[in-house]
Amino acid sequence: VGVGKQEMLQKKSAVLVDGVILNGPIMDSKAGEKFVEEACKIIMEEVIQKVDDVTEKVCEWQAPEKLKQILDLEMRDTGECHQKILQLCRDVIKYSVKTNHPRFFNQLYAGMDYYSLVARFLTEALNPSVYTYEVSPVFLLVEEAVIKKMIEFIGWEEGDGIFNPGGSVSNMYAMNLARYKFCPEIKEKGLSGLPRLVLFASEECHYSMKKAASFLGIGTENVYFIKTDERGKMIPEELEKQVQRARKEGSAPFLVCATAGTTVLGAFDPLDKIADICENHGLWLHVDASWGGSALISGKHRRLLHGIHRADSVAWNPHKMLLAGIQCCALLVKDNSGLLKKCYSAEAAYLFQQDKFYDVSYDTGDKSIQCSRRPDAFKFWLMWKALGTTGLEERVNRALALARYLVEEIKKREGFQLLLEPEYANVCFWYIPPSLRKMEDGPEFWQKLHQVAPIIKERMMKKGSMMLGYQPHWGKVNFFRQVVISPQASREDMDFLLDEIELLAKDL
Repeated sequence: VGVGKQEMLQKKSAVLVDGVILNGPIMDSKAGEKFVEEACKIIMEEVIQKVDDVTEKVCEWQAPEKLKQILDLEMRDTGECHQKILQLCRDVIKYSVKTNHPRFFNQLYAGMDYYSLVARFLTEALNPSVYTYEVSPVFLLVEEAVIKKMIEFIGWEEGDGIFNPGGSVSNMYAMNLARYKFCPEIKEKGLSGLPRLVLFASEECHYSMKKAASFLGIGTENVYFIKTDERGKMIPEELEKQVQRARKEGSAPFLVCATAGTTVLGAFDPLDKIADICENHGLWLHVDASWGGSALISGKHRRLLHGIHRADSVAWNPHKMLLAGIQCCALLVKDNSGLLKKCYSAEAAYLFQQDKFYDVSYDTGDKSIQCSRRPDAFKFWLMWKALGTTGLEERVNRALALARYLVEEIKKREGFQLLLEPEYANVCFWYIPPSLRKMEDGPEFWQKLHQVAPIIKERMMKKGSMMLGYQPHWGKVNFFRQVVISPQASREDMDFLLDEIELLAKDL
């Protein structure tokens, strides 16, 4: 009776607009809290507690059409019960690739850091957007602190920066910033009347340089790709030749992009020599250290980036070697005169009011091309606070030591052949199955070897035992690229990788 009276009272006091009752919240908070609690339990049991369990599969492979049926992807007019949704959560975990698995070697990211994971839980629950201090006070201060610390490791006395959704976007930011510095009038007047702008990057640079040139209206034909040596490093003398060529053609060179840690071979361009050329010709030097930047944390390995302090801008992705969690990518700029804001600001009056009651210099959103922006620096900050610089350094040193161990094991085993001695965590090698070992070196041999890696990859994926990338590269037939990152990985996992390749290819 009491419940009935309460419902009657609610109906009497109900406010209706267009037939919709507006009294009270529309959500059932208790049911929602129970669902979150049960979902978190599934995440804990099926993901976090299995991070270092090598008996688990890296992936439960299903063909696309079969997986569509399993997941029941159709959205319907009426919602489904919580038990069905929880089962969907279990299925999503089951059929997703376990990038935290010790034997996931497929990409330039892997493994799980517990502190950055908790940071992600926090930010997802709080749902902030990093553009003004009034809506995101903690995360704006965190980003400022992290950028300041990263700038110290680059070796600059001062600078600026911003976190972006990916290293590709950081490279695009840098390209546009260099162009704005070269011809500031482009912001208002656009591309008309400009000379033919030319930029330079190595043959081994990330494909985002072409994408950025296309997106910004520079044009992919105006990216001059510089020859690399046998290790994949840009040849400074070739850069000098191409700059001279561009000038003779009447073009306007404005940017050089060097790479610190190329995607496939893990090569580091000679930054000091490239910086000399940039200084002589008045060119902006951007260093794409998305992959290799984390070596700066290591006293032992930071020599790989010798000369990076001479760069005008640097892209660095802590979500790779340092495990800050995707996505966590910074563009760092040596100029501290507000160049980022001058280049990108639109001065939206509804967001960046200048008569606020606090210091509006903390409203940093106007130096971003985004409006809504995730607090990605927080993941890196919380992890750094927990581990300290020494903990991060240990992570880098161990990964590179494991890579060195794997290289030495490859040299001992029949059928394995290195492409080159690695200087970073990329270990590139062929596996030559027994049937090809006595075959004469020639076109037929390389044609047959080209087919080996894809077959082994298919078998490991369907078995779920591990994931390892392969590719052809600059005239070299398909080879494996093993990337060592995860702190969950061990010497035993390196041994397993070689044993498993032999096992999967024993009949080839």
